[in-house]
Amino acid sequence: MSAEKDLAKLTIKPDGGQDILVLFNPNSYAISKSVTWSAPQESGGKNNTKIELNAPPLKFGGGGSRSLSMELFFDVTEQAGKDVRDETDKIAKLTLIDRALKKPPPCKVSWGATKGDFPFTGVVSSLTQKFTLFSSSGTPIRATLNVTFTEYLDPEDDKLQTDPDYTVHVIKRGDTLSNVAAKMYGNPARWRSIAERNEIDDPFQLEIGRRLGIPDVGE
Repeated sequence: MSAEKDLAKLTIKPDGGQDILVLFNPNSYAISKSVTWSAPQESGGKNNTKIELNAPPLKFGGGGSRSLSMELFFDVTEQAGKDVRDETDKIAKLTLIDRALKKPPPCKVSWGATKGDFPFTGVVSSLTQKFTLFSSSGTPIRATLNVTFTEYLDPEDDKLQTDPDYTVHVIKRGDTLSNVAAKMYGNPARWRSIAERNEIDDPFQLEIGRRLGIPDVGE
């Protein structure tokens, strides 16, 4: 069995849509993020620099969204009569407006274990398709896609990660609200506090990878 078959497939799940499994895993991916810092301005728009300093003090102006970029390879040369666009169009459609959402759908990009950079939730902000091989009839049968996802965070989830009054727990396989409460509070009976804080109606349906806000023990 090849190494490619042994590896978990990178999966793209659009909001409200079907999972998209890539034909071949990417050889690499890149994560980027910008953070804005600027020198304080004096009246009149001049930089507030001081002659005794090598650099002015900086003022934090906010963080930008992370970006996930990768190159995806598609090849259907061994599938007679197949058009590679049947596969690439699944990703190209993620740039189009979804009628129900009235915007292109946010996606969850998963690859292997639920930790680190994945799952990555974002929208397709850039897509370039390059078709590199064609059948005798002119049908494209090989392509390379360069795709960038820009992070799309739920404002409430984002606040949970930065609010000092709350702890965040990422749901893992096998988690229940009771065992999360036992871990966080030492009391499994306090699971209702977590359910109410995160507006969970069914405590038996927990989405792996979801971030839970854990209310302060003193609440």
